[in-house]
Amino acid sequence: MNDLEILLNTALGHRIQKLDSKHTGAIRLFNGFFEGNPDFCIDLFGKTILINHYQKTPNPDLAAYITKWTQQNLPFVDCVVLKERYANTPQGKQGTIHFGTEPCQQIAENGVWYKVDLTMNHDASFYLDTRNLREWLKMYSSGKTILNAFAYTGSLGIAALAGGASHVTQLDKSAKFLNLAKESITLNTIEPSRMKIKVDDFFPAISHYKKAGASYDFVLLDPPFFSTTSSGRVDLNSGFVNLINKVRPLIKHNGKLICINNALFVSGAEVMKAIEQIFGDGYVSFDQILDVDQSYIGYGEKPSKLLPVDPTPFNHSTKIIILNITKKAQ
Repeated sequence: MNDLEILLNTALGHRIQKLDSKHTGAIRLFNGFFEGNPDFCIDLFGKTILINHYQKTPNPDLAAYITKWTQQNLPFVDCVVLKERYANTPQGKQGTIHFGTEPCQQIAENGVWYKVDLTMNHDASFYLDTRNLREWLKMYSSGKTILNAFAYTGSLGIAALAGGASHVTQLDKSAKFLNLAKESITLNTIEPSRMKIKVDDFFPAISHYKKAGASYDFVLLDPPFFSTTSSGRVDLNSGFVNLINKVRPLIKHNGKLICINNALFVSGAEVMKAIEQIFGDGYVSFDQILDVDQSYIGYGEKPSKLLPVDPTPFNHSTKIIILNITKKAQ
């Protein structure tokens, strides 16, 4: 048994009890950053293995090796996809099938179905690191109106709808990604009228909602690390609080703002310090931090030891914080 096989077997041993017997769930099987080999990570979506290779130098043997290991340890797997961050072609970055014919197209998590398209983009179209947030939304969204800004494929909004949210607006500038949210609605037999798809840039859309007097019980703010359009700029290194302040007026009295900052080079202390600056007016207060699920992080070294900056008080560079919002008496 070689060193890599030992690493993979150890990682699988930690997670084996989390695998569902129907093979419809999704989980990170191996997080190489923290479990001994930073070259790659392995995710399981249903019966599909997804390999994320991060090194600039291609490894022509990696997919074949992991396929063989999978057949020995997870014989139900019927497809293996390799994504190479530094591939020379868009297809290489989005995913090449190395075993089987068709990747998984839908997964179930916490009793909710989600449409996925594992080769539509450079990522998997579904973020495993926000699992605990989807669980929170399903638990606490009953009767709530919600704006899901930077919705991407809408999984956070779908979790809220499955938890009984009265209405969710899914806002993103990409119709292609939001189409998956429409399909997820169908998978869960949720009444389509409870979800509105808004294809628009964040900045003009938020301005429009303010002028229209729109208000929501929850606003979800999950921006990309960096983005710039003719309407505005998103930069989680320095502009996170600016985004928070843009959406605050849209939140009802005693509502909540759920924020995600996944900037790798922004420490947890920096995020907390920036947010605490807006506590002074008395209308924003801290509710709670949601940890990233341990199966995603892995069972090796603590992130604070290996990441470029320390995420503490968060347990991962995906920093999820819930804020309470109050309003001045009218």
